[in-house]
Amino acid sequence: MFRRSKPLMRRRVLAGDQRQHDQERVSLARQDGRRFYITWLVLGPGILAMLGENDGPSMLSYAADGTQYGIGFFLPFIVVLFVLAYVCQEMSMRVGAATGHGFGYLLTRRYGKTWGWFGAIDLILTNLVTLVSEFIAIRIGFTYFHLPAGAAAASGVALVVFTLVGRRYRGWERIVLGLALFNGLFLLTAILTKPDGASLAHAFVTWSPLPTGSIVTLLLLVTSTIGATVTPWMVFFQQSATADKGMTARDVNQGRLDTAIGAALAAVFGCAALIVGASIASRAHSHIDLSALNFPAAIAAHSGQVAGMLFAIGLIEAGAVALLTISASTAYAIGETLGRSGTMNIAGRQGFVFYAVNTAAVTGAASIILIPGVPLIAIALNANVLATVLLPVTLIFLVMLANDRHLMGSLTNNRSTNIAAGIVIVLIGACATAYTVTAFLQTFHALPGS
Repeated sequence: MFRRSKPLMRRRVLAGDQRQHDQERVSLARQDGRRFYITWLVLGPGILAMLGENDGPSMLSYAADGTQYGIGFFLPFIVVLFVLAYVCQEMSMRVGAATGHGFGYLLTRRYGKTWGWFGAIDLILTNLVTLVSEFIAIRIGFTYFHLPAGAAAASGVALVVFTLVGRRYRGWERIVLGLALFNGLFLLTAILTKPDGASLAHAFVTWSPLPTGSIVTLLLLVTSTIGATVTPWMVFFQQSATADKGMTARDVNQGRLDTAIGAALAAVFGCAALIVGASIASRAHSHIDLSALNFPAAIAAHSGQVAGMLFAIGLIEAGAVALLTISASTAYAIGETLGRSGTMNIAGRQGFVFYAVNTAAVTGAASIILIPGVPLIAIALNANVLATVLLPVTLIFLVMLANDRHLMGSLTNNRSTNIAAGIVIVLIGACATAYTVTAFLQTFHALPGS
């Protein structure tokens, strides 16, 4: 039988006051039959994981898809990807609720420190690059309002520190949820660009016209789009946040609803960013040069200042929410792998590792965008590619945990979930491999003398 370690038990005792209070309210709500109240208490981790993944580089990636290839293939593709994202995140939520532990802790305890640290280092690498790309998105938004890069870096770090001051998961969660609602600005921007409704319906029904052109560019955008939808940090974050929130096996149905709402909202807003890119490119009769960091300005030129302003604010919001959730996933992972404080519900010296890692992650990423000559857009788009390449290993371990009856009991994966998860892993692995091999071969043929 699986046993909790003493360090984790001490952590959970210290976190007990807030969690006990929340669980008492959930218990009271169950006794009174107030289902809506239970759902309201449970909402959070799933929505934050999904909307946190609708981050700055993801929205730029969707917009780049639209400018390059229009909506024909990528509009329904984004919807399908978020259905697959739901499969992964539902498993993550269910494992967290069934065990009361985060992904990093379970990985270390069930499969050894080597795999635990492999998962943590894998996450740190992808998160560092992704955090840099979030600051890039914030910087692009700030540039539209003629604010310097230093202001973007400082405001991002200040936001993360501010949300951690309360040292309670619930307070942190509600602040981030409030910010995440502004992801809807991308939908408002899409409406202002006045897309053709018939073209949208045609794309969903026929998945056409199919993209043409350079195979490497296409694979880059497909792989980047996958990485804009499902990433390793989402698994770490939602499972740990589910445990930190105090959710149990009785809350799984509400957790599924939370995750489904997040997936639906993220799909709508992600499609909106794609539509914005396609609409602007069709009006400009040429592809928009993203390397000039001028996307909001291009939107303003073709759809008005309000549309450009909304997109710029949306990029700032998307980057800010991702900074908060991704830095938290890093802190959760390292704390859990060390067997230390993988929780926000802790104060003083006991919580030093969690808060130090959280703050250090965003501070290090912020400093990188201030380096002159850094290829900002290349980092932003390739951050998603890196996440896609490293994701299959995380998903394989997640499926193994979700099928472990010693951990999950009656909440183990059913056959359909395992089939769906297998499809996700194969699809992601195939796209990542195809892009890597194709890009390598193209680089090889481009070498002098080849």
